[in-house]
Amino acid sequence: MPSAISVSGLTKVYRTYHKEPCFLGGLRGLYRRRFEETRAADSVTFEIEEGELVGFLGPNGAGKTTVLKMLSGLLHPTSGEANILGFRPWERKDAFRRQFSLVMGQKNQLWWDLPALESLNLNRAIYGLDPVRSKRVLDELVDWLGVKDKLHVMVRELSLGERMKFEIAAALLHEPKILFLDEPTIGLDVVSHKKVRDFLGAYAKEKRVTTILTSHYMRDIEELCRRVLIIDHGKLFYDGELSGITDRFASHKTIGLRWSGTPVLPADLTPYGEVLERDEVTLRLRVPRAELTALIPRLLTDLRPDDITIEEVPVEEVIRRVFTDQAGK
Repeated sequence: MPSAISVSGLTKVYRTYHKEPCFLGGLRGLYRRRFEETRAADSVTFEIEEGELVGFLGPNGAGKTTVLKMLSGLLHPTSGEANILGFRPWERKDAFRRQFSLVMGQKNQLWWDLPALESLNLNRAIYGLDPVRSKRVLDELVDWLGVKDKLHVMVRELSLGERMKFEIAAALLHEPKILFLDEPTIGLDVVSHKKVRDFLGAYAKEKRVTTILTSHYMRDIEELCRRVLIIDHGKLFYDGELSGITDRFASHKTIGLRWSGTPVLPADLTPYGEVLERDEVTLRLRVPRAELTALIPRLLTDLRPDDITIEEVPVEEVIRRVFTDQAGK
């Protein structure tokens, strides 16, 4: 069975004209222009199976939105191929456009001067949906998202969280098989953030919607995605399990030691690792993963703690370091 999304060598290159300063510089530009090429996406290749919910990570400007726009058919690639449910996205066939949705946290598709319900009905009419079926779908969505009592409120008068919930409802009204989510929870308060995140996870699982999610909130990725793609400077450099990021990129672990009373410790603790935190009864050390097995017996013998814990570095911190390293390269 073919993958729901198949991408091979997808590349997008932008040419930017550099205008020289002053009048003479502009005049010279009429005869000899200097261009700079920026590879927003550079030979991106991956496949996603039906029903998968995949996280798409990268710093600002890494190329995430560019890739999603090409997969949505909004941009034509410079080179490469993409196949989504048997369609080339940039051909923009009606049959394809009826099977996907793109939700961008910083873009609106609802009409601000209409009540939410009328704006949703307008979307229904645009897609030519059956009124009876679309009403049943909408009732289910607004119940699920908890905004049924806001249907008759003007979109401009909704809170950011309420507006985003209706944006998601509008995107799902035609029951797409493919869903692209570009920062859907950006700027939301804690309660709305959790509500939207829980809904997206439950909806994707129940409806088996193939989903690509970009987010700068690692909690979203950790709770919703088993698999992640990591991109930077247009290049995809990791495709695998979220849990594998720590194994591949985290070179250290954290050891926590606790004593029931005040311990007598050596003045120099550097032979045991980098001291991250220390008080009268606790000590936290940063230790290379490769040295952990040999170090634990020494800690137990030399420092005699009453309790010891070994922790992985949080995924968010690992990814932050990965981005920093990539930027340095």
